[in-house]
Amino acid sequence: MPAMDENEAVEALRRADRILVIGCSGGGKSTLSRQISAHLGLSYISMDRDFYWLPGWKKRDRSSTRRLIADAVAGDRWLMDGTGSSSFDLRMPRAGFIIWVRMPRWLCLWGVFSRGVRYRGRSRPDMAPGCPERLYDGEFLSFIWNFERQTAPRIVDGISRFNPDCPILMLTSRAQMRRLLDGLGA
Repeated sequence: MPAMDENEAVEALRRADRILVIGCSGGGKSTLSRQISAHLGLSYISMDRDFYWLPGWKKRDRSSTRRLIADAVAGDRWLMDGTGSSSFDLRMPRAGFIIWVRMPRWLCLWGVFSRGVRYRGRSRPDMAPGCPERLYDGEFLSFIWNFERQTAPRIVDGISRFNPDCPILMLTSRAQMRRLLDGLGA
């Protein structure tokens, strides 16, 4: 995986037409994605909002989800926020740049808690309408806690299989995120 630092990434991002932002829930990928997409003039696509969830926290069926994803990635210019390893075969080959938000799990847990407080009872901008923020269950918190052990290897495998030469920026701190946004002038 050809990784790069924030300075190299700024120029590569300015040239990229299709960007994937992946990482653990609560790590800040959606906030970062909205800021980058607005600054670069790319359509912002949230996997949670646009593909996975229907009002009332109803999960969309798999075939409809895959069709929607395939249609979205066929576009020329977009930034897609969401990890969803089951659709890497659709998304990774079309990506021209990948940002992996790889925050420590304690920071991801804090991020989920703080957004839960901030958006309690209403839908956040990257979630489908009719899906108000709620307290999370043990299964979701366990997913976050075990993300590096269980999901990160699937991300590495997906990149290796579907787009091994794609430039990747790995962000492991909020300071790195701020420097990237500052470099973009966002």
